[in-house]
Amino acid sequence: MRSASVTPTPDGQLPYWRLSGFYVCYFALLGSAAPFMALYLHHLGFASARIGELVAIPMLMRCVAPNIWGWLGDHTGRRLLIVRFGALCTLLAFSLILIDKSYAWLAMVMALYAFFWHAILPQFEVITLAHLQGQTSRYSQIRLWGSIGFILAVVVLGRVFEWFSLDLFPYILLAIMAGIAVSSWWVPNAQPLTSTPQAEAQAGGFLKQLMRPGVWVFYISVALMLLSHGPYYTFLTLHLEALGYSRGLIGMLWAVGVVAEVLMFMAMSRILHRFSVRQVLFASFLLAALRWLLLGMFAEHLPAL
Repeated sequence: MRSASVTPTPDGQLPYWRLSGFYVCYFALLGSAAPFMALYLHHLGFASARIGELVAIPMLMRCVAPNIWGWLGDHTGRRLLIVRFGALCTLLAFSLILIDKSYAWLAMVMALYAFFWHAILPQFEVITLAHLQGQTSRYSQIRLWGSIGFILAVVVLGRVFEWFSLDLFPYILLAIMAGIAVSSWWVPNAQPLTSTPQAEAQAGGFLKQLMRPGVWVFYISVALMLLSHGPYYTFLTLHLEALGYSRGLIGMLWAVGVVAEVLMFMAMSRILHRFSVRQVLFASFLLAALRWLLLGMFAEHLPAL
């Protein structure tokens, strides 16, 4: 297999800031799109049903695109080239949103940009882990910058859209996408260790693994959890704005959720020392159900949020 062109780091040092900078930009885009895309579509005059359909398209691409790009990365080994190509095509595809704002055109833009955007992160994670060989404990330190990028995006854009028109939304996303493309060229390549055919044969194929009872039950549980998050990611911002919350405060509330996620990641190793994975998953499902109940019945009360 051939690898993409590499700019080696001096003395084989971990390119910490280059990797972290990419995560900042990537998750800043997520922190811009997740809370404010539905708000922008509502600003364009689309009904709730149409908004749900348009926001669902990138989620559908998330199920399709990583498998295609992952197969290509495994068979060519040129993961960094895929990351750079995907970042550039994401920028070019989303720029088409400036041409027209009709439903059919936006659906095409959503599908096209998401197809390339979802090519990026899985391949970049492989590159990051390859750089971290022998230092895997530092992954959380690098990935933390992604959460910081998300938090900065939701807080800053919440204020921006409080003061300025939502017509700025696509231009801001294009600027962040340009940041992803530029930062991808600063990251040096690294190839992961490949598994042997004997190890793959011993592990069995995907379908064999999937048919194990614990595996498919896990997949069903996770699918239901993600299903419950669909309305949350799509309509939470619109719901809170309808209740009278300012866009700046809505951005802060999104940021609080990510801070809680970061704190949970920091504590997870200690939690798993005391409780089994099954107990942790069961507790998380119960807490998620409580979360949706509070959002549905008490969202007008800020302490409940």
